[in-house]
Amino acid sequence: MSFPTSRPRRLRSNELLRGMVRETRLSASQFIYPLFVCPGSGVKREISSMPGNFHFSVDRIGEECREVAALGIPAVLLFGLPDTKDERGSGAYGDNSIVAQAVRAIRKAVGDKLLIACDVCLCEYTSHGHCGLLSGQEVDNDATLDLLAQASTSYARAGADIVAPSDMMDGRVRAIRQALDAAALQQTAILAYSAKYASVFYGPFREAADSAPQFGDRRGYQMDPANQREALREMRLDVEEGADMIMVKPAMPYLDVIALARREFDLPLAAYQVSGEYSMIAAAAERGWLDRERAMMESLTCIQRAGADIILTYFAKDAARLLGGR
Repeated sequence: MSFPTSRPRRLRSNELLRGMVRETRLSASQFIYPLFVCPGSGVKREISSMPGNFHFSVDRIGEECREVAALGIPAVLLFGLPDTKDERGSGAYGDNSIVAQAVRAIRKAVGDKLLIACDVCLCEYTSHGHCGLLSGQEVDNDATLDLLAQASTSYARAGADIVAPSDMMDGRVRAIRQALDAAALQQTAILAYSAKYASVFYGPFREAADSAPQFGDRRGYQMDPANQREALREMRLDVEEGADMIMVKPAMPYLDVIALARREFDLPLAAYQVSGEYSMIAAAAERGWLDRERAMMESLTCIQRAGADIILTYFAKDAARLLGGR
């Protein structure tokens, strides 16, 4: 039908109508909240490039997670800052790693009221800041796999529900799945950072995680932002290797990739609204250039509309408060 019979504006005339016909509905139950755990005691230190986000010591992370669970957010994602760094990233694995300690503390604080996911990568733990072992100036893909598997099993033994490899080494999902199964940890799920792009939007995170590479960059293993078909190949490989969930990172600049992945795969699909996406909105709002709440909610809605089932976001707590725990 054509105008005047067809008037789409009829269904936009008030909030009740708009809500009734809304196609995309956000819920706090879709969020994963990233957290940074650091050495020390009594630490809750704001991250300057990510205002509203903090470093927590192990003894403070439990109280934060109780608040997260009370808001209806089902999961957190842990990143660790070790006491010391070395060439092999030794602080990433072992039953007394900073992340394993945090997992046990969170489990003690909240029991089974919260899912615990652990990022699996070596970049925060290596003295050179790259995501794996080095052979000369290059990351040695195959030599790194065993260390990623060790880290994953140590987190799972501590009580993690999900391990999330973000390193972008070829074959790491298979290596982790085999190690978990061999350790009788078959119930631990793998959320693979399958299409992780070599993005400028990670800048604030590298301050938060103290993970900037000491030389070169990560374009030799993270994806070229120009590539779309390659992302589907990466996801397909991770699915074949045993991933339970797949992820696109970053989110907003890669909505096309999220939409393609949604059409291609029937696994749960996550998208990571990364630190740069968060900090741009926070900085613009601080200057009065954007309405913080509206920009936050619009960005999250767009990520879900593109096809993400799960959204990893530093806005999780604020968005959950607005959503009222839905």
